[in-house]
Amino acid sequence: MTYYGFHIPVNILELFETNAKKLKNFTAINKIIKKVCGINKFFSKQSDVDEFYLKLKEYNSIVSEPHRRQYGDYQTNNALASSVVNYVFKKHEKVDFLLEPTCGRGNFIVAAIKKYKTLTKIVGIEIYFPYVIETKFKILNYYLENPQNEYPDIDIVHENVFDFPFVALSKSTINLKTLVVGNPPWVTNSELGSIDSNNLPQKSNFKKLGGFDAITGKGNFDIGESISIIMLKLFHQHEGGFAFLIKNAVVKNIIHDQKCNDFRIGKIEELNIDSKKEFNVSVNASLFYSKLNSTPEYTCRKVDFYNGKLITEFGWLRNKFVNSTSDYKYSNIIDGRSAFIWRSGVKHDCSKIMELEKSEDSFVNKLGEEFKIEENLVYGLLKSSDLKSLKTKKYRKQTIITQRKIGAKTDYIKKEYPLTYKYLNSKKSFFDRRKSSIYKDKPEFSIFGIGQYSFAKYKIAISGLYKTTHFTLVSPSKSKPIMLDDTCYFIGFDNYKTAQIAHFLANSEIVQKFLKSIIFSDAKRAVNKDILMRIDFGKAFACFSYEEALESITNLKINDWEEFGESVNKKQIVQTSLF
Repeated sequence: MTYYGFHIPVNILELFETNAKKLKNFTAINKIIKKVCGINKFFSKQSDVDEFYLKLKEYNSIVSEPHRRQYGDYQTNNALASSVVNYVFKKHEKVDFLLEPTCGRGNFIVAAIKKYKTLTKIVGIEIYFPYVIETKFKILNYYLENPQNEYPDIDIVHENVFDFPFVALSKSTINLKTLVVGNPPWVTNSELGSIDSNNLPQKSNFKKLGGFDAITGKGNFDIGESISIIMLKLFHQHEGGFAFLIKNAVVKNIIHDQKCNDFRIGKIEELNIDSKKEFNVSVNASLFYSKLNSTPEYTCRKVDFYNGKLITEFGWLRNKFVNSTSDYKYSNIIDGRSAFIWRSGVKHDCSKIMELEKSEDSFVNKLGEEFKIEENLVYGLLKSSDLKSLKTKKYRKQTIITQRKIGAKTDYIKKEYPLTYKYLNSKKSFFDRRKSSIYKDKPEFSIFGIGQYSFAKYKIAISGLYKTTHFTLVSPSKSKPIMLDDTCYFIGFDNYKTAQIAHFLANSEIVQKFLKSIIFSDAKRAVNKDILMRIDFGKAFACFSYEEALESITNLKINDWEEFGESVNKKQIVQTSLF
């Protein structure tokens, strides 16, 4: 027999068949079940009992489940639930009170019941009613198979987690050794809102963001993060442990905000799991563990869940939030302000028209069209995927550069470069369809991310898309500077020796360790301008001697080395800035 999609074991059917007469009174059957397994209010009303009794007589029921995305629902399998409980048990051999705020199918609760014989109270909350039923039946089945003299007091509640009275529960259990465990939804509030899910908290700015951030992307918080913060806020003063399966990005946010939240949590760990294996989803996720009612800590050990090997430790160190405390301790000497302004590359949002390939004496666009234009406004172009070598002056693609600074007039093209204008004008509809507001009320064929810096002969460039922090020295091709697209960041120089020294320092061990220490690889764009502007070239320069640099830079003169040092030790090199 199946009931709400859950297969009812034979021993449970026998229990209900034996007490069939008492099914006419839900209070009576609830008392029987309470004596067997400790669950309070197994049936919440008589109509639930009547419905079950009808199914019992039919001996068959098939109920489809909603799309699991509605609940951010990635149910924990039995093996993983048992592994998590076993891991926590090594740290907390005695637990009186178990709380799972989103208990799903009950696998964590059953695993805890099997492991902990000290439990006196269990509370599980679940919004999806069939899971509530399944959890109750699983608990009942376990105790039918493993009868005991004493049972925990168990409440499995059908309710939205954001409506449950956790404040009162926290106060009533403050003296119990507590384990808060679970797998809250791996979904954001905007994702749930987009599918009209009712599994949402009341509208609130729970991170207390500023006005602009609160109405933009930064206000799009993770539901699992919201539940985690609520649990930590209300139970961090309980003796015990906290163990949640959550996305790594949520763990990072919790540790980052610990600086201001100051929750009494310690021995904090992020135990990385294989989400593809465990849940068949491509998400970086972990078991987040912390000891409750501890002296507040602000760093987290990142560990492989399966073999226990330490990967790194991240969090707050010397008032900086870092990805690797060990690397930062070694390299923090260069944490400061870059003497050179890092820029992102050119942006046009019209690659089908603006990005070209050379074909003998003609050009070919991404539409496969071949045409002839003047080469004066055509420049070599490098993308993130092109920045693999230490040095380059080669390129695969080329692009049309219509302006030398943002907002500059483009009407000169028609007069000075008629073939280029004819081509661009024939594709005007592509430019008009660009959605970004940065092109609004700008001259036709406008581009962005362009300025005097774009035309520097030499560039030290890095990809903003990849996890590597390798820097490439880009030299001009046929005396013409090579451009970078907007997935790249760079600093520009007109002096080759200066560019060589900056390139040497950027790829040095201390700078690379520094970048590794402050870059979180799971960020949407791991490398960004804020990160790069923290490289203090003056401090990095002080870490090396001329002789050490000479081993990497051919024909480096002592005067070039010393002049570089003098320039970067000024507060900031004056560069043309349009921002």
